[in-house]
Amino acid sequence: MSKQSKPGVLKGIVGGFFLSLGLVSLATAAEGDVKVTPLGSHDGEFCVLDRAMVFEDPNGTRILYDAGRTVAGPHDPRLGNIDVVLVSHMHGDHLGDRRIKETNAGNCGGPEFPVVTLPQSNSVDIAVKKQAKIVTGSEMPAFFATKLEAAGGDPANSMLVRFGGNLEVGGVAITTVPAAHSNGVSPAFLTGPLAEHLKASGVSASVGAPTGYVLTFSNGLVVYLSGDTGITAEQKLVVNDHYRAELVVMNIGDTYTTGPKEAAYVINELIKPKAVIASHANEPATSGGELREDTRTALFRSLVNAPMHVPLSGHTIAFNGDGRCTAGCD
Repeated sequence: MSKQSKPGVLKGIVGGFFLSLGLVSLATAAEGDVKVTPLGSHDGEFCVLDRAMVFEDPNGTRILYDAGRTVAGPHDPRLGNIDVVLVSHMHGDHLGDRRIKETNAGNCGGPEFPVVTLPQSNSVDIAVKKQAKIVTGSEMPAFFATKLEAAGGDPANSMLVRFGGNLEVGGVAITTVPAAHSNGVSPAFLTGPLAEHLKASGVSASVGAPTGYVLTFSNGLVVYLSGDTGITAEQKLVVNDHYRAELVVMNIGDTYTTGPKEAAYVINELIKPKAVIASHANEPATSGGELREDTRTALFRSLVNAPMHVPLSGHTIAFNGDGRCTAGCD
């Protein structure tokens, strides 16, 4: 459902619980705000393989986006309760082929990921322990249903929402949107003869196209999660014109995804949100919590018209229903 056609959106549901996560106190944030907490490899930094973010609705629903390698499994104290796990695509740095044991191991440009999570993945391990729904599009739900069952979870917790559809979980409306990227499943996530044949052939299994997400929270905030993507026409026709996204989490890493200049075009010309959070920079973008000069992230900030927020790990940023930052703003 598009924001412009969604009637009677409740602004500011009261009574949502507030879980302390990291560096910023949200005592100043209104109860009706959506809170976004990046979970990276190093506290207070934006590092080379940081992907994961937790979104908390005003009603308490908590959504983990692309857990990847920088969440220390289901027992990571930063996670808290998780109701929904989103996976944009099957690459190891998003699904989680390995993970940190604890934060701050190694350095921002070279984090240590000593815990191997194959063949299940960090995302599946978290979903099983938290009894969370895994919501994906394309042909991914069948894959995750099998993984959940193999790990002792409920395969019914793998839920489908395809492009143009809408799924509401915990008061948050979720839909998928196209992403221009690849989505092969590495044989390392598979078992049996098929895994061996694929590995020997140098190919991966297909589970359909990768996706981005549009989330509509109970306070009316509409968020676009780009996943890994290049520039697409849907960013204008669907994400902007139909859903009217006000906050964007945008990949800027170049080579594998949009670079900072291309990402700035998406923000300035296609979506035109009220705010943007940089993601997937593929660089140690900060030092001591300060944005480093001569980085892709710094270039992206200099090019975009909307306020750009650096996703410092553990630093919670709050947004109201209109996409304005209300707490934790940098």
